[in-house]
Amino acid sequence: QVQLVESGGGLVQAGGSLRLSCVVSGGTFSLYDMGWFRQAPGKERESVGGISWSGDSTYYVDSVKGRFTISRDNAQNTVYLQMDSLKPEDTADYYCAAKRDYRGTYGYTRLYEYWGQGTQVTVSS
Repeated sequence: QVQLVESGGGLVQAGGSLRLSCVVSGGTFSLYDMGWFRQAPGKERESVGGISWSGDSTYYVDSVKGRFTISRDNAQNTVYLQMDSLKPEDTADYYCAAKRDYRGTYGYTRLYEYWGQGTQVTVSS
């Protein structure tokens, strides 16, 4: 059974930084493309970005480009989301997810097979 566990969330002031981690167990991590999503209270879950199984390709939604960076360490079975210049509108629960379709598309929740339980990020103004 593949399991994903996020960590690193918390409370930060606007302009600050956080790094989220997602550790994957129970499967071959290097076979999975990975995505990060977020869900604010009362809103639908939305894509933040993704990274290919090899780490050679990344994708970001426009609202986080230049501020967020996704990376992975296949030896540690971990994917990271570095969040800089945080804004109050980044406040949400953040989720990592894994898929194996290798289509180069990362923004759709329906493509992902496995999900973590989420970690909360709160950005104060």
